[in-house]
Amino acid sequence: MNLELLECFGQNYPEEFDGSLDCISLAVTCAFNKYGTLLAVGCNDGRIVVWDFYTRGIAKIISAHMHPVCSISWSRNGHKLLSASTDNTVCIWDVLTSDCDLKYRFPSPVLKVQFQPRNDKVFLVCPMGHAAVIVNTDGNHGIVPLGEESDLAIVASFDRQGSHIYTGNAKGKILVFSCPELTLKASFKIAPSATAVKSIEFARRGDCFLVNTADRVIRVYNSKEVLTCGTDGEPQPIQKLQDLVNKTMWKKCCFSGDGEYVCAGSARQHALYIWEKSIGNLVKILHGPKGELLLDVVWHPVRPIVASISSGVVSVWSQNQVENWSAFAPDFKELDENVEYEERESEFDLEDEDKSVTAGPEDKDEDLDVDVTSVDPVAAFCSSDEENEDPHGLQFLPIAPEVEDSDEDGTTNPSAQNENIEPVHPPAKKAKFREYEIHLEGTNTDAPHPLLSSRTKEKHTSGGKKGHMKKFK
Repeated sequence: MNLELLECFGQNYPEEFDGSLDCISLAVTCAFNKYGTLLAVGCNDGRIVVWDFYTRGIAKIISAHMHPVCSISWSRNGHKLLSASTDNTVCIWDVLTSDCDLKYRFPSPVLKVQFQPRNDKVFLVCPMGHAAVIVNTDGNHGIVPLGEESDLAIVASFDRQGSHIYTGNAKGKILVFSCPELTLKASFKIAPSATAVKSIEFARRGDCFLVNTADRVIRVYNSKEVLTCGTDGEPQPIQKLQDLVNKTMWKKCCFSGDGEYVCAGSARQHALYIWEKSIGNLVKILHGPKGELLLDVVWHPVRPIVASISSGVVSVWSQNQVENWSAFAPDFKELDENVEYEERESEFDLEDEDKSVTAGPEDKDEDLDVDVTSVDPVAAFCSSDEENEDPHGLQFLPIAPEVEDSDEDGTTNPSAQNENIEPVHPPAKKAKFREYEIHLEGTNTDAPHPLLSSRTKEKHTSGGKKGHMKKFK
């Protein structure tokens, strides 16, 4: 699709439900690649399903883990996938071959993993009950400092370019460290009263990031202003977004691809709230089926499309595209009903006899050289500090069709197939992936993953209700 032909004067946010993606198994988390052409979905049975988002078909299934996939992240060029499972393992996968390149074991549950935005040799891990950890592909790791509070309830995220790491704790303190030096560059308190930081998300374009806190308010900050204020600064949020009527607790928040809108998913029901960042007004509420709980929300990097997960199914929300043929031909007129057309007598003649005599020399058609070889970079695929696209970026997964030579009667001719064809040797078996053990001090190795503990709580509560009813029956 040519991105230049998309309507750019209308609203750039989804308005209606546009189908669902069923991964057969229950979906837990999802992530778009940089171009928005592929959607990776982590499932409850440990599989990673990669969808071709343009054709809405499954392009690849990776049998990744034995336990549910709780977090997933794409590398910048799209050739690698980083996944974390509830069995405390983190793996790096080759998307084209479905092979596991590296595997890391952590002593405690892993809540989030994220590739460094500009370097696929480094990634960030947020273990439960421990400070954030920076891991290199060679097995070395470094621990992000905690600060003065020494609070272990840490959420962390790379900024847009990967030059800084933003961490937040349960007391509402945000710390900014340079990467890879891990020196403190800025810090500030979100609110006078201690409110836990639940997540930190950065926009793909611009310098803004949002902080989702336990006081049910989403605060939008400017990263340049935060760095200018330094340590113990007092930067003011650009916007404070919240649901004043229902006091909704937010499960997941994200920016739109252009950074102009903020989308937040409710933790109580399948409802998506969309605000305009510059003004702070609520522009749309998308309601899913009642009784479903939201697990994850992601916004398409280029188009006004949102993907949300509830009840194990990926729901897609988009705009209702209206065909606008006048955008291709300015003199094209769209008619509401059939009109009888009156043809002029000399309309299709080689020389128009009815045209008026023009004064001066006649205009002659000049041959124009049209360049069909050079490819102009698509601005939507380039960052604000880049001019060209990545030539090695993976946008689509190649699929080889099965073609057989056949005679006229439809029967295959094995002799013709084998003629002038060299024998194909089986591909060499890839060496076993490298596995590293990450040792962290002061972690609770027996703690269950929140994704698993929440499900056990639901089972206990439902079982208790049934037993209570039987008792008084």
